[in-house]
Amino acid sequence: MKKVMIIGAHGATAQILAKRLLAETDDELILFLRNAQRLAEYSDNKRVTLVDGNVLKTAELAKAMEPADIIYSNVGGTDLADQTASILAAMKQTDKQRLIFISALGARHEVTGKFGEWNEQAIAAFLPGFRKSAQLLDDSDVIYTEIRPSWLTNNEEVAYEEKTLKQAFTGTEVSRASVADFALKVINDPNQYQNESIGLNKPNTDGDKPSWM
Repeated sequence: MKKVMIIGAHGATAQILAKRLLAETDDELILFLRNAQRLAEYSDNKRVTLVDGNVLKTAELAKAMEPADIIYSNVGGTDLADQTASILAAMKQTDKQRLIFISALGARHEVTGKFGEWNEQAIAAFLPGFRKSAQLLDDSDVIYTEIRPSWLTNNEEVAYEEKTLKQAFTGTEVSRASVADFALKVINDPNQYQNESIGLNKPNTDGDKPSWM
């Protein structure tokens, strides 16, 4: 049994992951989010601790993090780099080592061709934060697994392939359920994918942009 802290716990992928952890493991969860009332369904669950907090307030983040064995970050936004810096600072303060970090395709300049060009424009406002966060992870002392999912869908399917940085990133989409499945796999065996950046995409979805665009 582990204590898993989910930061940004109201995120769609984070909610899928939390439900699977509760259903398939005996892990205890620390769900950290801006408005804990949004996850009031867990208020009476003895395996869940709800924490209402701001990721950018490092001291309160560290206080909530103290009992955790493994940290999962599902935060985002144009200020992602600042949030990442706060998470890493809290981990250092509390002597935590293992981090699973949701990033995005393009964070490592790994998406090439027309799809890469389209992606650069589509998420131009967010890529600086993803890229600075990647550098912060590399420069830190934590053991991280960076997850770079392709464009996310709400399809109720688990269908994905893993791509290392040495492999071309090709598929244009992947389900949130697939991302949660991969994160669950790493949480269940944290010795996997240490200090690795893994791209996730649905097989056979190559193209110049996602099919619905």
